[in-house]
Amino acid sequence: MDLFDIDEAQRQSDKKIRVNELVALIQRYQDSYYNGEAEISDADFDKLWDELKSLDPGNAILHKVGADSGNFQKIRHVMPMGSQEKAANPEEFLAWAVKHSYQEYLVEFKLDGASLELQYADGKLLRAVTRGDGSVGDDITANAKKFRGVVANLVCDGNASAFTGGIRGEVVMTHDVHKTHFSDKANCRNAANGLMKRKDGNGNEYLTFIPYDVWATDGNQPFEDEEGKIKWLKSCGFNPVDVFIAHSPDEVIGYRAKVMEERKSLDFDIDGLVIKERVVDHEDASRDRPDRQIAFKFSLEEAVSVVRKVEWNESGATYTPVAVFDPVDLNGTTVQRASLANPNVMRELGVKIGSHVVVVKRGEIIPKIERVVEGEGDTSDVEFPVKCASCGSSLIDDGTRLYCPNPKCKKKVLHQLLKWVSVADIRDLGETLVTSLFNAGILKSISSIYKLDVETLTPFFLNEESISMEKKSLGAEKVYRSIQSHRNLSLSKFIAGFDIEGIGETIVEKLMDGGFNTLEKIFAASREEIAGVYGFADLMAETLVRGLEENRSEMESLLKDGTITLTVTAGGTLEGKSFCFTGELRTMKRADAQNLVKEKGGSVKSSVVKGLSYLVTNDTSSGSSKNKKAAELGIPVITEDEFLHMVEG
Repeated sequence: MDLFDIDEAQRQSDKKIRVNELVALIQRYQDSYYNGEAEISDADFDKLWDELKSLDPGNAILHKVGADSGNFQKIRHVMPMGSQEKAANPEEFLAWAVKHSYQEYLVEFKLDGASLELQYADGKLLRAVTRGDGSVGDDITANAKKFRGVVANLVCDGNASAFTGGIRGEVVMTHDVHKTHFSDKANCRNAANGLMKRKDGNGNEYLTFIPYDVWATDGNQPFEDEEGKIKWLKSCGFNPVDVFIAHSPDEVIGYRAKVMEERKSLDFDIDGLVIKERVVDHEDASRDRPDRQIAFKFSLEEAVSVVRKVEWNESGATYTPVAVFDPVDLNGTTVQRASLANPNVMRELGVKIGSHVVVVKRGEIIPKIERVVEGEGDTSDVEFPVKCASCGSSLIDDGTRLYCPNPKCKKKVLHQLLKWVSVADIRDLGETLVTSLFNAGILKSISSIYKLDVETLTPFFLNEESISMEKKSLGAEKVYRSIQSHRNLSLSKFIAGFDIEGIGETIVEKLMDGGFNTLEKIFAASREEIAGVYGFADLMAETLVRGLEENRSEMESLLKDGTITLTVTAGGTLEGKSFCFTGELRTMKRADAQNLVKEKGGSVKSSVVKGLSYLVTNDTSSGSSKNKKAAELGIPVITEDEFLHMVEG
């Protein structure tokens, strides 16, 4: 048995332990939820549920709901109350919609309360039954008759109804009631759950029943479709959920964005939307997990805000638009800024001053604006800067970037110097020192970095008195040694160090994988040839060709006079292997581990993709998105120690 057989056995053991932990947690939190005192939020519960689903999709608990206490008589439902499939974000909803293409999507609020079924015979209320285990619940009829919105005798369109069957809905507590009478409870849902199951019935007059589903067990259905259900409920004196009719998945997503903002002004809590087709599919609705409808939930990782201004972040020659909006909370972090990437992205999104926008922060992704909510408030166009703040040159807007075209612009040169120092990893030559040397006219190009000597550096560490006393500067000597020890670079670092817009090490490595694995071949390549390489496109190819032409003279000079030597990695121990790192490493920084891979002939990926050789993490049992993706694609997940063993081998 080799190293990876042992590792696979350990992973399977860890997976089994984690599955058991998740089952126990889900059972515990279901019990507390269905019996009135939820211990965690819906979002946190969903994370546990999703993790178990990814690890053990066939687990029995995924097809059950919780159960009520034993304090009431048990009654079987007319309509089974299963759990809905859910989408946590637009991408997941669109994936569901691909398989469920409807001419119309009927959209209702997903109420955040406690499910209840009212059972009628000949139009008279017989029982009110809680959700229970999905098939059998508690009979709380005496309490339910006190709820606002419960109709004891059905009179529909002015006539007594002989309806026999079930009406399903949600028991909620309004925000005003919670604030005035039950502020000691964590939230409205917890308060409602506790009240509706009180044996003495006290406080049940503060609760409200809002219906959304109907099924007749005797005679014909009193409606033709899902919209008809809601109209019938209204005709019978109920106050049901409203229905929005969308004609495309994108329209559903846009409506959800509006509701995300409007829900703050609702009287009661909602935690998402329920999406159905117009046709009533009772057979599907009776399943433990209906397939033809879905709960499109709100997420802690997205919110709606209003853009107040757009600032232009100056980085080298490039001006990047950054939206500043009203602060919102995303997964526990207050956010009020998000990059808009470039002018084209801003235009395509339609962002203006005053725009209502959906801001997201999912997984490890930094905050970004996902979409504009249409038709919300007064807006005005964003003002673009027209002159370079450093040299006064007219800025060029080519869509993918707004930039200063002057190659001698001081700001651009300084940014290139800082980029080179960062990529070459000359750590002792800090930003402050580089800036001081630049302002003094000593550093003018990348080549001038390697002409620095101790004598030139000393005045930046010692004052005139110390220098006159012929004191040596240990700091100056340290910087000099650091510069001299960073003369050997890979081709990808060498090109990335010249600060060509959008051209980093990973992009250069893709170019090398495409057959352009020497500087000579890259110089000789046409824009069309580069555009044909995987990961490139016409605009990026054009940017690279233009940047190479601007910097070619200095590139060739650095190599010709031996200032820089390009390292050759072919034949390394990791040749042909690719690695992605996630989480914290113990023995080195992630950047050092990535450099080690490249030095040994391997390649580094920023995400888990098909074809990746290994995912490296010290938390192999984690439920992180990268670990889940690796499991789905069958990619080995190894520890830092195993990685180092491979490097040494």
